[in-house]
Order: sequence, then structure tokens, then C-alpha cells
Amino acid sequence: MTQSVKKILDHVLARFAGQITRLEVHLSDENSASKSGMTDKRCLLEARLAGREPVSVSDLALTVEQAVTGTAHKMVSLLGRELGKLGKR
Repeated sequence: MTQSVKKILDHVLARFAGQITRLEVHLSDENSASKSGMTDKRCLLEARLAGREPVSVSDLALTVEQAVTGTAHKMVSLLGRELGKLGKR
């Protein structure tokens, strides 16, 4: 699973590889008695950029791979906005 997650993140976040100094991935299964439905795989992604506060995004999906992919795309959007403000795309 680790290799699959790394492959997804490397591919989707490749555009920002030179600016991300650290990337943390937290995966969890949100199943509980109080929650119904099948969308229960959660991915929380935190990126640290040189000289900036960390930013994070999360996503829920049916599978871990879908949650990681969804979160990675959210991170691309967030980093595009954040770095675009600084003129560092």
C-alpha cells in the first residue's frame, strides 16, 4: 500500500515537488457505529513548503487509493492558489 500511495502522490504532486519540503499522509478508516454509508476511507495530507506554514487537506472515499487521489488533487488546487498569490508557480 505504501508504494501505491507514494506513486499516486509523486504523480499528482509532481508540479510542486521542488517546493514541498515535507509531506505527511495520514490514512484512517472512519467506520463507526454512529456513521452509516460506505465512504469511510479518509486521507489527510499535510504539505510543508520552505518558509511557510503547513497546509492540509482531506478527503473521504470508498477506497484508500481514491481518498489519496482526491486529497492529492485538492492539494494541487490549494498549492496552486497559495503559490500563485506569491507568483511562484
